[in-house]
Amino acid sequence: MDDSKIPNNVNLSSDKRLQRALEQWLPNYLHWWQEMGPDSWQGSDVYLRTAISVEADGWAHFDYVRMPEYRWGIFLTPPETGRTIGFGDHAGQPAWQEVPGEFRNMLRRIIVTQADTEPASVEQQRLLGAKAPSLYDLRNLFQVNVEEGRHLWAMVYLLHSHFGKDGREEAEALLERRSGDRDKPRILGAFNQPIENWLDFFMFTMFTDRDGKYQLFALSESGFDPLSRTCKFMITEEAHHMFVGETGVDRVVQRTADLMTKGDVVQQGGIPLEVIQRYINLWFSLSEDLFGGEISSNAADFFAAGLKGRYKEAQYQDHRALDVSYTMQVPDGSQLIDKQVPLRTAMNEVLRDGYVEDCQRAIDKWNRSLERAGLDEQLRLPHRRFHRQQGIYANQLFDVEGRPIDEATWRAHVDEWLPNAADRACVESVMHPVYERGKIANWVAPPAKGINGQPFDFEYVRRS
Repeated sequence: MDDSKIPNNVNLSSDKRLQRALEQWLPNYLHWWQEMGPDSWQGSDVYLRTAISVEADGWAHFDYVRMPEYRWGIFLTPPETGRTIGFGDHAGQPAWQEVPGEFRNMLRRIIVTQADTEPASVEQQRLLGAKAPSLYDLRNLFQVNVEEGRHLWAMVYLLHSHFGKDGREEAEALLERRSGDRDKPRILGAFNQPIENWLDFFMFTMFTDRDGKYQLFALSESGFDPLSRTCKFMITEEAHHMFVGETGVDRVVQRTADLMTKGDVVQQGGIPLEVIQRYINLWFSLSEDLFGGEISSNAADFFAAGLKGRYKEAQYQDHRALDVSYTMQVPDGSQLIDKQVPLRTAMNEVLRDGYVEDCQRAIDKWNRSLERAGLDEQLRLPHRRFHRQQGIYANQLFDVEGRPIDEATWRAHVDEWLPNAADRACVESVMHPVYERGKIANWVAPPAKGINGQPFDFEYVRRS
């Protein structure tokens, strides 16, 4: 492995020990990619963008490449001279270039948790190529996959370069866990959830990758400068993943709306709006759990240490968050009561607030597509308390409006709120692959425009 094989701006060749460590990790990574990456498409030429620099006018290069030959690079944004820690107990002090000893375990945990999500999503999506609705969508799937792989490289670089033997062992473990595995699952719940079809995929890239956006923004504020610089560049690539999801769902909604004006959606080979709604309910709630508990001592510790800030921390005036409270509704028996909690312990909820608002913006956009079709039906976000498995609302039952309910009510309505067996059978029945240029499956509308100025009927993937 050398700089020509792995583009980087961290001068890998100058650190022989680090270079050797990454050389030893590379074959294991490639073995994982061949085993768990996109199934049956490794020999195909795909029109992909590859990061070649961090500059705004040249960070991506488009060309055909076979995925195992993709140049997974290691990029950090340029260092900021005189950068200081922007929040917490160390606000105003110089940013750390090396891992502070007292925060070593905490920082390693943060990096490993983020790193684990990257290969997990590739594993979840590995079989989707067999059901692709168009070459355009197939290419976008593979673009997401290779960039998740690059994000894994970004985190592994931090582990290898700053955590010694512990970091190398953590990097190996990242390739040993498997999404949904009974014995060695991925760390976070949503990344063990099956992605069985393209509606799942669009919802995942819409909601779960959007969680990734907020996590990366929070980590880009970190007082540990290498992590901050790494995440700032990852955010650039993450935008495409969310684009795939947000526009993908919108295209499904547009096609469903078109079919609704003509008759029965299912008989015409489409996905009914109520099924789309239930998939929204599922993936929004699964993704909300990724932010962690509403009241969290870990979140308080991360903020106090200067390791993980808020979304765009500069927008706040108070960067220490001491002697300030956050009001939230907490369960009290069968009721909800307002509670004032220290702001630092509510940092996960502060991050989730921005996420919910961002998701609502997308819902509003999809509803405008329904309005343009002359329909009165509307999609909606379920309440943030609905179907939660983490935090203060876990193991309690709420309806989609966020009202406490009993188990009998939940059982009576769960098939109205979450995808049921009939929904999954309906979605699966329309998942016929379309590999012909310029053609697209009947259940989804074509995109408004192609990739990198290319038309929709461009040959985005050349089958091997």
